[in-house]
Amino acid sequence: MRRAPLALGAVVLASGLALAGCGDSSSGTPDVKVADAFIPEPASGDMAAGFFVVRNSGAADTLTSVSSSVAGDVTMHSTKNGVMREQESFAVPADGELDFERGGNHLMFENLKRKPKEGDKVTVKLHFAESGTVEVAFPVKAATYNPTASSSSSSSSSSSSSSHASHSSQ
Repeated sequence: MRRAPLALGAVVLASGLALAGCGDSSSGTPDVKVADAFIPEPASGDMAAGFFVVRNSGAADTLTSVSSSVAGDVTMHSTKNGVMREQESFAVPADGELDFERGGNHLMFENLKRKPKEGDKVTVKLHFAESGTVEVAFPVKAATYNPTASSSSSSSSSSSSSSHASHSSQ
């Protein structure tokens, strides 16, 4: 008779593990949203930087490339210990964020076809391995703009760029 309680315990444990797996987004699909996108007005006419946050409420994804009609080339960079390195891709964690911010990960718009001016919006296409292409309007801000140093009212206005995001297949 000791086997019945043991078997019941095993069934309860297995059911609990199965239910825990239901909330695991790693087996689902990514759900990426882009927020807080901006380009500081460049000092020169040939290069600009770009910053944004990818918020993912689903399974992991990978940012594989970026493109924009304003630049001949858009490259992705990481910065660690003051050293900037070009990256081929960036992991977007499941149920997490990927930040592109001053002093850290960032975009470089190279060989600009025109110099973006404060107040402009630059269309940028973010290409993800699983989510396809997400098109975002990056507002051009003052050269000194820094959302982490701004008041919450300025920061919330920069997040309006997320409403311009749209998904399309590659």
